Amino acid sequence: MTKGVSEWILTPVEPATARTLSTAEDRREAVLAAAMPVVAKRGIAATATAEVAKRAGISHAYLFRLFPTKSELAVAVVERANQRIYDAFAAAAARVDGSGEEKLHAMGMAYSDLLEDRELLLVQLHSHAAAGEDPAIRSSARKGFERLVGLVERETGADPVLVGRFFATGMLMNVMAALDAGSVTEHWAEVLASYCASGDLP
Repeated sequence: MTKGVSEWILTPVEPATARTLSTAEDRREAVLAAAMPVVAKRGIAATATAEVAKRAGISHAYLFRLFPTKSELAVAVVERANQRIYDAFAAAAARVDGSGEEKLHAMGMAYSDLLEDRELLLVQLHSHAAAGEDPAIRSSARKGFERLVGLVERETGADPVLVGRFFATGMLMNVMAALDAGSVTEHWAEVLASYCASGDLP
């Protein structure tokens, strides 16, 4: 037996199971986390997958193994944003041991807190704009609203008019946040801010 062979036999080999390897799901989540700020800054159409891959620390080719098309990546980003809103609403409702009205108000306050995350806000706005031309984004956005409306109805027992007002106020809050209306004192901003802060707060 040669020296090289004997050393190979006697040297312990680290079991493959002992290595720490990222799963495909971990990588997908890393890519989505990397994509959020890019989409927020550039919009869905102008987002470059190469930039997302670089931010995620993976090759461009591997990104397309995880998300075979840019459209699938964009839809996953929209779904991730919608899930954050759903989770915030569900958690807010769960913390309230009271009436449906109190739960509705808690959800509204939770949404107000979410709007502090400008990245999430911009991804929402870009997804709504893209939905006008992109059927895949449109379908994802519709499903997002379907889940949110269902959650609000189940948790609060509110009638369709109140649920509609809740979401309408939320859309106004999006616009006000995008315009940074809280930083100005013009009459129009005060009027709309007063409405958002009223009892109709989502």
